Amino acid sequence: MNFMAEISLLNPQNSKAVFKSLTKESINDLSLDYICKALTKNEYEQNVIMKIMTEITDDAETVKYRADVFDDFLRFPNLRVALSELLEELSDLRDISRFQKDTEASDLWKLINRLREIDGYVNCITKIKECLESIDISSQGLLNLKKEVSDIYDNSGFPELKADIAETFAKVQRVKSVTIGINLDDLLRPKNAGILSLNDKAFTSSGLMKHFMKFTSNGDDIHFGTDISDIKKFHPSSPKIKESDIGFGTLDAVPTDGNPHITTSGLTGADPLSDSLKKAVTDIMRKTVRDIQSVLTKYVNISGYTLSALMPEIVFYIRWAELVEKINSKGLQMCKPTILPLVSREIVARGIYNLKLAIKRVNGEEFGIVANDIDFDDKSGRIFILTGPNRGGKTTFTQAVGLAVLLAQNGIYVPGSEFKLSPCDNIFTHFPADENDTVDLGRLGEESKRLAEIFDIATENSLLLLNESLATTNVSEGLFIAKDVVRAMRYLGVRSVFNTHMHDLAKDLDVMNSETKGKSSVQSLVTGVDHGERSFRVYISPPQGSSYARDIAKKYGVTFEQIKANIDKT
Repeated sequence: MNFMAEISLLNPQNSKAVFKSLTKESINDLSLDYICKALTKNEYEQNVIMKIMTEITDDAETVKYRADVFDDFLRFPNLRVALSELLEELSDLRDISRFQKDTEASDLWKLINRLREIDGYVNCITKIKECLESIDISSQGLLNLKKEVSDIYDNSGFPELKADIAETFAKVQRVKSVTIGINLDDLLRPKNAGILSLNDKAFTSSGLMKHFMKFTSNGDDIHFGTDISDIKKFHPSSPKIKESDIGFGTLDAVPTDGNPHITTSGLTGADPLSDSLKKAVTDIMRKTVRDIQSVLTKYVNISGYTLSALMPEIVFYIRWAELVEKINSKGLQMCKPTILPLVSREIVARGIYNLKLAIKRVNGEEFGIVANDIDFDDKSGRIFILTGPNRGGKTTFTQAVGLAVLLAQNGIYVPGSEFKLSPCDNIFTHFPADENDTVDLGRLGEESKRLAEIFDIATENSLLLLNESLATTNVSEGLFIAKDVVRAMRYLGVRSVFNTHMHDLAKDLDVMNSETKGKSSVQSLVTGVDHGERSFRVYISPPQGSSYARDIAKKYGVTFEQIKANIDKT
């Protein structure tokens, strides 16, 4: 039997991609916990998606590979339906494979679960094959999976395998009942128990009644002298599986209240009687066990573990495709990212908006969403100093850029009408710190320390997002450090959005670009105000400074000219 090759829907075969982890600050500042919870309510699935999203690579081949796979998942709802149904079987297969190594389980149950693993493997291979053959998939990832399962199905003698499974199950199922002896303590509570025999006939109600009547006819007499060896103490030893779609097991505590109870596992059969089963199976079913083992040795290379390893990847693509569909249903655009050469260090974005706003719309909130364009390139600039009024959308836009890059590099559609990207090797954020974190160094000191740590590991292929960084009560101190930070970003060659209230930071950028050698030019970006109303539009322009305040003042009639005119009327 062929062993399934290592197939991944996230990474191309023989990939040399290097992955880097997002910092805990970036995870928090990009609201990834909120986004994962919007994708699924299942905690295991949230953890799976978070793990995938927070490990990023700038390997263009890997990013394209994921984008094509996701495109198939999004285009074919039938694919998602079929693979969703498969997830439960893969979950069982994963757990069976894991518990095959359970030394606490009886020999008989190990054999039964080996049969179940092989049977589940056959069923999953068959269903994946039928699913992928019925859909016009085009991604290399799914085409690789289709070829692998087809080769296994065609070359591994599945009809013979199914017959062997049926035959060996029949042998095991000769055991119809178990006779158990239970010892009691002085208060007649169950203390320990053991297997007396395995029987090939089931107990019947009439037989049980006959034995009961015989016992009661003895009055108060108690039968003395019973001696059964190999009595085993109650001791739950195997995980109890939660009743969830794709959950992990937890260990039951050993009872301490003097009232032991039996906890069983539907996967291994491991319970307080399993130790007794081991000896009983060896003594009573030695030949049957030997026969079953001889059959299974033919399929020693079959393992459901490799197949079940696809489960997190399938979950990842299905949940994201479901969310993208919901966003599209609200009339919001999502687009497949186009991957540009790494060396060009470009981003071309049209009509992008913050994913969190789309999620709120999906959840029933009604409000307009303003989309924006921005290019990171030689012509437009790669470092943008973003200024504008309070609550003018600066933070929302800054976060939107980070989320768009993160989605694109995971192959997921991006909120917007067009998105082209030279992959980033990491995304660093520098948002205001919690007040509790600034006690020792003060805010300015803490923020400076974090910036230094970012520059220790950032490269010219990194994306830096700064949100009101270095904003202190002493504006001159913050501005001094901020200017040096921008110069350092230019020299390193990163792409960045630095939103700030320090309008002076966005002035005289031509001087900064000419005086500081570097690969990324610095540009001023502003959020707009139209007739006193915040438009949330972002565009390249010198900082507006007091013009924002003047627009607001005119809207509410508190400019000197307006007030003077009203005074003169009287």
